[in-house]
This record gives sequence, structure tokens and C-alpha cells, in this order.
Amino acid sequence: MYMLTITTFCIAGSNSIGWVILQLGVLFGWVVPTILLVLYWEIIFSFVSRWWNKKETSTNVEVFLENYGCLGLQRYKYSEIKKMTNSFKDTLGKGGYGCVFKGQLRDGRLVAVKVLNESKGNGEDFVNEVATIGKTNHVNVVTLLGFCIERAKRALVYEFMPNGSLEMFIYKEKESSLTLPLGTEKLYLIALGIARGLEYLHRGCNIRILHFDIKPHNILLDEDFCPKISDFGMAKLCPTRDVSVVSMVGARGTIGYIAPEVYCRNFGGVSHKSDVYSYGMMVFEMIGGRKNINVKVENMSEIYFPQWVYNHLKPDFTIEGSCEMFEETTKKMIVVALWCIQTHPADRPSMTKVVEMLEGNIEELDMPPSPFLHPPSQSSSSLLEE
Repeated sequence: MYMLTITTFCIAGSNSIGWVILQLGVLFGWVVPTILLVLYWEIIFSFVSRWWNKKETSTNVEVFLENYGCLGLQRYKYSEIKKMTNSFKDTLGKGGYGCVFKGQLRDGRLVAVKVLNESKGNGEDFVNEVATIGKTNHVNVVTLLGFCIERAKRALVYEFMPNGSLEMFIYKEKESSLTLPLGTEKLYLIALGIARGLEYLHRGCNIRILHFDIKPHNILLDEDFCPKISDFGMAKLCPTRDVSVVSMVGARGTIGYIAPEVYCRNFGGVSHKSDVYSYGMMVFEMIGGRKNINVKVENMSEIYFPQWVYNHLKPDFTIEGSCEMFEETTKKMIVVALWCIQTHPADRPSMTKVVEMLEGNIEELDMPPSPFLHPPSQSSSSLLEE
């Protein structure tokens, strides 16, 4: 009886193990292949989706170029781009957009060729550049000569700027034996030239163009240090010159130059006044020879340069406690920059007014209110020109 019980138990145990093995067989025989099949189709779908998106993007760009008639620009083959850049031998700069290479056209003219990253999927930057610069013609806006688009490969061909970008000359920590510091008068003329370029974009074109990324890196200098606004990848077109406030999803620009209303709509609507703010922040960096926010300074009150300047600005526009005597043109730039960086867009002047203030006498300028989180000022009503 005892032996029979043990035997029965062993048989039952054997049947249980067999059942488990059978279940595992079913699992690996049906479930696992199903999972692998699903993964396979996921990979195929992802590949096809990426291919279709690229095809669709390329088609959309082509449609845009066809609708705009290529704006009279030269269209190059990618092989021609490689040839003019000597197979991308001489790099002028790099960024999130891609790389800029030095090139030469058949007629001997030097050019700067911006090759956009293929990962910039939707082609928005490319379309922005062509749609904006392709419509412009101004001494203070860089000239777009042509473009290339072949499948996912995109390139833009610009006039060559031998002195590079403004940032190479205004930051004291970046100065080297290869770059000479710019004098006060030259900085003033550069600031005035940039203001005129922005005024043209805002009021001089058939359609208003908002740049949204004004900073020293995007200001190029020709052989005579004439400034030219470049890099319109973040630009936005307004339907007409009369349109002021624009709708925009998400913030655009570079930290340190972005107007308050661009990332917080409570300050006001996003408009051409957002470029005015960026311009003012850039002018402060030109004056100070440093980034506006610098935690390495010895005096804590000097960390934010515009705040320090305003706190020490006297009614006669002299700077209290400054170890250097600012010339009249520099004082004028300081006052204009303070007006430009007012917190509320309505308190900022238009670029037309900025040009007028820079070209006028300092005695004609009003003392700017504090630009740091204050309610709209009544004294700024004369500057509300659109």
C-alpha cells in the first residue's frame, strides 16, 4: 500500500512536468513568434514612416520653391556645392543647424555655404531662410545668392563676410592677436547699421519679417566692418506690414536675448518689439565687452550688467562710479539700449525710433524708466510708434 502511494505520486509528478513543458512549447511556439512579428512590423512601419516624412518634407519644400518662383535665386546641384567648397574643406563655423563652409563660385567670388543637418526633419529652417532673406535687399542684411535641395540634402549659399561675426570682436575674453578691439565710433556705427537693418525688416519690406534671434553671433561683418543681419532660421513672416502681434507656439531665440513676452504671454503680445528687446541686450554686450550675465565678476552688483548700468546712471547720462569716461556716442547707446529692454513691449521704441535716437543728439533723449519688472510707464508714450 505504501509503495503504491509513492508510485502514484511519481506518475502524477511526471504528468505535471509534462504539462508545464507542453505549455512552454505553446508559449515559445506561438507567443514569441507573434511578438517578433509585431516588432518586425514596428521596425518596417518606422522605416517607412521616416522615409515618407522625408519624401513629404522634400515635396513640401519643392512646392514652396515652386510657389515662390525660387525668388530669382540660383539653384545648385549638390555636386556643385561640393565642388565650390572643395569637398567641404574649409569650415567657417558650426552650430545646431549644421556647418558653414568657405567656397568659391566659378567667377571667383568667395561665398559662405551653410549645409543644414539632415536631422532637421521638417525643413522649416530651410524654408524660413529662403522665404525671408530671398525677399530682402538691404546693405545691412546678408545676401542669399542661391540654394541646393536634393532629397534630404539642403544647402544655402551666401555672400562671404571676411571679418566673421560680431562676437569675435566684442568680448574681451575672446580677443586674440588675430582680432583687434573695435573702437567706440566703430561700435556705434555697427549698432546703427544693425538698427537700420532691423528697421528695414520690420517696415521696409513688402511683408514684415521678425527675426527672433538677434545676437552678436548672427551679425556678420564685411571687409569694412559693415554689419549684416544673418541666420533667419527662426524668423517669422507677418502677412502684411500692418500686422504687429503674431501667434507663436513655444519660445524662439537664444537665452539672454529673448524678450519676456516670448516665453510668458502675461507681459504682452509677441511682435516686432521682441526683436527690439534682443537688439537692446546685444548693444549692452557691445558696450560692456562681456556677456550681460557674468557670475565671474568680483562685485556681486555687476553680475547683471544692464542692471548695474541703470543703477549708476545719472540724469545727465554719466555713469556714477565708472572707472572710464564714456563718450557721448556710448552714452547714447546706453540710453537707447535701456529703452529697448523695457519689460513691457508697449514701453519699447520701434526700430524706426531707435535709428532716430541713435542719429540724434543725446540732449534730446529722455531718461528711461527702470526696465526691470515695472508697470507700463506713462513717460514712454512718445516711443509707442508701431
